[in-house]
Amino acid sequence: MSFNVTTHQLVCKHSKVADTEKESLLQKYYITPKDLPKIIEHDPAIKHLSAKAGDIVRIERESKTAGKSVYYREVVEE
Repeated sequence: MSFNVTTHQLVCKHSKVADTEKESLLQKYYITPKDLPKIIEHDPAIKHLSAKAGDIVRIERESKTAGKSVYYREVVEE
């Protein structure tokens, strides 16, 4: 029996950032990908994205007080 973790109500929406958006994101915050928090490429929440090391993942979290919060993480190898 297999369970799709992305359909669980407690798992936030994960999406891969396009290369063009990646550059503007890094310039906007004056950072490099190494400055971002990390997420392992085999994490069940991003497995369906086929993300590889060096990619950036956008995580959208819903909050009763803040509305929607957006976080970014760099994909790394184990």
